[in-house]
Amino acid sequence: MTTAQTPADWPATEEEARAIQDALRARVVLDEPGPPPGTGHVTGVDVAYDDERDVVAAAAVVLDAASLEVVAEITAVGRISFPYVPGLLAFRELPTVMAALDALPCEPGLVVCDGYGLAHPRRFGLASHLGVLTGLRTIGVAKNPFTFTHDEPAPPRGSSTPLRAGEEEVGRALRTRAGVKPVFVSVGHRVTLDDACAHTLALTPRFRLPETTRRADALCRRALQEATGTSAQPV
Repeated sequence: MTTAQTPADWPATEEEARAIQDALRARVVLDEPGPPPGTGHVTGVDVAYDDERDVVAAAAVVLDAASLEVVAEITAVGRISFPYVPGLLAFRELPTVMAALDALPCEPGLVVCDGYGLAHPRRFGLASHLGVLTGLRTIGVAKNPFTFTHDEPAPPRGSSTPLRAGEEEVGRALRTRAGVKPVFVSVGHRVTLDDACAHTLALTPRFRLPETTRRADALCRRALQEATGTSAQPV
């Protein structure tokens, strides 16, 4: 387990955080094809909080994209770096997530975030923010659609419908298990939406959520319990 430090210049107010989102958003690359699904490494990142003790734990779990076997895993623990504000959750999570990624003994490859990229009210969710700061290819795979609308995908696995903000497509509702609630996929950085969906399907051979997310979620919860001696809060 590594210890995360909040950068000295980290924003302290909502106004500062939104200004940073506005400044960095223009650097997002939305149309660069990523690695083919099932090749190289793919890494899941996730966090768990103990707000009462002001502690956040992050996990980064690297999988072999072909076999989905674990290649490496790292946890990091730090202080919560920003108050809870919808739309600004990246500022609570990024210092600890990046500490975990920095401590990995291998290249992470594509990074899968449990959250949003372009599918964000300001078009700059955690996956996009992480991608711009690190230069890594990133996607967001969320459990819920946030504030956006979508039609239900057809029942078969692999069916999808646009996730829309008005007329703008910001992601897709993607059925990863036949007849089961879809997940909500969006581009983070340096990956196309088609590739993001293809990777998501490759990472969900048995369950609704990607193996990257499932493993990172379990690991960060264990790390928080070890750090605090208590149960992890859902994020």
